[in-house]
Amino acid sequence: MKLIKLFLCLAFVSPLGVFAQTKATITIQNNSAQERKEAVVAIKWATVLSRYPQIDTANFVVINQATKKQVPFQLEHRGLSTIQNLLVQVNAKAKASLILVIQKGKPETFATKTYARYVPERKDDFAWENDKIAFRAYGKAIENTKEDASGFDVWVKRTDKMVINERYKIVNYHIDSGNGMDYYHVGPTLGAGNMAPYVNDSIRYSGNYRKWLVLDNGPLRSTFQLTYDSWIAGGIEVKATKIISIDAGSQLNRVENTYTFNGNKPMEVVVGLSKRPEAGVISLNEQQGIMGYWEPTFGEDGTTGVGSILTTPVKSMWVDKTQILGKTTVVNNEPIVYYTGAAWNKAGKITDAKQWFTYLDNFYQQLKNPLIVKVE
Repeated sequence: MKLIKLFLCLAFVSPLGVFAQTKATITIQNNSAQERKEAVVAIKWATVLSRYPQIDTANFVVINQATKKQVPFQLEHRGLSTIQNLLVQVNAKAKASLILVIQKGKPETFATKTYARYVPERKDDFAWENDKIAFRAYGKAIENTKEDASGFDVWVKRTDKMVINERYKIVNYHIDSGNGMDYYHVGPTLGAGNMAPYVNDSIRYSGNYRKWLVLDNGPLRSTFQLTYDSWIAGGIEVKATKIISIDAGSQLNRVENTYTFNGNKPMEVVVGLSKRPEAGVISLNEQQGIMGYWEPTFGEDGTTGVGSILTTPVKSMWVDKTQILGKTTVVNNEPIVYYTGAAWNKAGKITDAKQWFTYLDNFYQQLKNPLIVKVE
């Protein structure tokens, strides 16, 4: 009788006991009035492990409980040797929840929806993309040439396939060969939402990036780090590191900048959008930190929308001859986060200024009302 009682006690001990957990349940709650389509959600890996300690990272699946279908996922490392987050891509209806189950199984091969790489064959470019849009930043090799620019460049696309490698093999990617092109003009501006110090009423541009490091590379999120040499910004020596992430399904990048400089006072910085000489449509919302610009149409090339969302208090927004600018402040050696990106009317999803500005407004609301995740 004592042996039977002992066995029964062991059977109901913690998950590490006789009947260890063989699955975990994730509830994703959307409390907002907006449906979240193609949302990439991060779940802390430590939380997954606490609920499912025997999980095999090479042999598990994520199942949508309602549809019984596998959900695309990615193990995010953030440049570290250990897993930091489990990323999943889901559609979350407004004012509703969905349930995912993590369990043993063979995962499907998911389509690559984000990609980033250093491009040594093209003057130190660093290029990145997702299934909606593509971008690039310029490196050291292009400095002091007529092609040099300090801002972020946009490569428009109308395919959900990855195009960067293909385009760099094309002699002229300024012509649409069927999936998009590069016709965005950066020039001596911040392009599609780069940031720079603003000291003594002037933008203090850095040189181009000097070092790069890919932290994660798809299929749902690609993250990389760009490091810049120090420069003198209106009498202040400044160093900068930028960590940029692009998620599948999003028109915008997440940009996390860290500026290192002397002094205890905050430093003013600006985010800028290159402005064309021809008439376009501009939307400035200082209270919510949203800048939107629907460019003039360039014939058969179409129309590009660019926009940025600042998450720190905005001191002012204004338009000059070549740029649309939003000013905020940074503290020495403390990260500042904002979002910036673009859309192309010929991709067929966002085709006019109203739709683009609505997209930016909705993105802002989603930042303010994130999806709530519980692991059981």
